Amino acid sequence: MSLPITEDQIRDLVLTFYERVREDEALGPIFESRPAGRWDPHLSRMCDFWSSVLLATGRFRGNPVGAHRAVPGIAPEHFDRWIELFQATAVEVLPEPLAVDVVGRSMSMRGVPEAAACAGAVPSSAAS
Repeated sequence: MSLPITEDQIRDLVLTFYERVREDEALGPIFESRPAGRWDPHLSRMCDFWSSVLLATGRFRGNPVGAHRAVPGIAPEHFDRWIELFQATAVEVLPEPLAVDVVGRSMSMRGVPEAAACAGAVPSSAAS
């Protein structure tokens, strides 16, 4: 049995991941338009979110579904890219058993915010 993830590991995962998101061609413009000038509070909030998910700390207070619903221009392929980047980052910064667990949890949570954010959206592959 592996040890539980630590707060430091969560912070490393979140900071590394969002640094890559901001540089990503598909996700960068979407994310830069939201917390523009407020990245530190956003990153702190994301650390609280993942701490609540992975360690059951209960620190996160918010509405992820509503937050994703409010993002203009978000489409299913953005969630695909998010998962791809998140998985690559987790595998790089966490020991393998922790990365597998974290990625598995992210995959199982994906559906609800994606459905809310993309209600009525047509995937770009279907639109062509």
